[in-house]
Amino acid sequence: MIKPEILCPAGDFERLKIAILYGADAVYCGGKNYSLRANATNFSNDELKEAVKYVHKHNKKIYITINIVFHDQDFKNLISYLYFLSKIKVDGVIVSDIAVINIINKENINLDIIVSTQCSVLNKKAAQFYKNLGCKRVVLAREAMLKDIKAIKSCGIEVEMFIQGAMCTNFSGQCILSNYFTNRDSNRGGCAQVCRWNFACEEGSDFSIMPKDLNSVSNIKTLMELGVDSFKIEGRMRSIYYIATVCLVYKKVIDLIITNKIDDEYIIYYQNILNRCANRDSVPQFLNNLPDEKAQYYTGREEASNQDFIGIVLDYDENKSLIKLEVRNFFQIGYVLQIFGPNTETFDLIVENIYDESGVMIEKANHPMMNVFISCNQKVEKLDMIRIKTIDKIEKK
Repeated sequence: MIKPEILCPAGDFERLKIAILYGADAVYCGGKNYSLRANATNFSNDELKEAVKYVHKHNKKIYITINIVFHDQDFKNLISYLYFLSKIKVDGVIVSDIAVINIINKENINLDIIVSTQCSVLNKKAAQFYKNLGCKRVVLAREAMLKDIKAIKSCGIEVEMFIQGAMCTNFSGQCILSNYFTNRDSNRGGCAQVCRWNFACEEGSDFSIMPKDLNSVSNIKTLMELGVDSFKIEGRMRSIYYIATVCLVYKKVIDLIITNKIDDEYIIYYQNILNRCANRDSVPQFLNNLPDEKAQYYTGREEASNQDFIGIVLDYDENKSLIKLEVRNFFQIGYVLQIFGPNTETFDLIVENIYDESGVMIEKANHPMMNVFISCNQKVEKLDMIRIKTIDKIEKK
């Protein structure tokens, strides 16, 4: 059984650093052009240079998305951009248009080619086709089932697949709802996420076509046994809290599987953690069977912003046993929090006092991005995360 790569999104440099810190083996990000997440901050060429240096310094990998559906005008400056990516030694490019693959091959540009999920690869013949074109890896369609993965893996190409994150109502890359309703091209980075809208019905109740998110915790062992090379997390526009939580969860699950310690209690615990860090519920979706009515919201849903993320540790004073915390959401004295991090085992903390930056005790922290201090006798590290306690941690020897 191979240990798969954990591949995390990086919409900007902050998210990239958090992903690397919290256990990602690789990150994927986009430049200012050619990327499907046009609303993400994304990286300028100079920022991409620094990102590659940073990632390689930590012995990790970085892949760049070039996954829009190209129109003729989009090819302007593409070749020079591809040569630039080769020069700074990115570890691969994620491509959806066969013309881009042809250009890389024709120009003999030294770049590993990864076939984007936008190509909807669901069968061995398609995977073999891309392998024959010189592609190193395919990112499977989110609709791939276990039997599909087994067949595709047998053709000898590397397999990357999404294990966590948002699902498309249509096959990825083949939706025109956004174009139709808003004139924003979903296949050129402008998706308006129409599938998240509520539609009025004559009967009076709203109707939606919104799928729940993907969550593969219960299938990770099987996917590892099938030889999946890379486990991909969706979300270049997600928060640092989401990235840290999801990355750390899958890192721990993989380690438990490798050490033969995984059990149903762990799976349920980590599924609950993942369901708390996002606004939508998450389920296995297509992996085992075609999704049923429990995998989708049919009658609408209010997606209130998740308030679990209390803040991020800026520093820890061991002499005073004080955490310096950058606040992200409201909390007050008496709240029960949980602290976790890449090197910090999850533990509970009852808030007994809160001090502002001048040392004055306050009852509550109610301004996002304010800095406060709270007492904590257990040592924590910079960039550890703090959340509201909603789920008891597992106590095992």
